[in-house]
Amino acid sequence: NMLNGAQVYLISAPWLVWWPGLAIFVSTLAFNFFGDGLRDAMDPKFYSRKGR
Repeated sequence: NMLNGAQVYLISAPWLVWWPGLAIFVSTLAFNFFGDGLRDAMDPKFYSRKGR
C-alpha cells in the first residue's frame, strides 16, 4: 500500500518511493537473517550436511 500510494508521484517526487522501498528491503533482509539463524540453532544436522 505504501508504494502503491506513492506511484502517482514517482515522476515528480521520487523520494516518496525510496523510504517505503528501503523499509521493505530491510524488513525482508532482517527476516532472511532471522530465518537463517533460527535454522542454524534448531537443526544440528545442518553443519554435517554442509560439510563442516
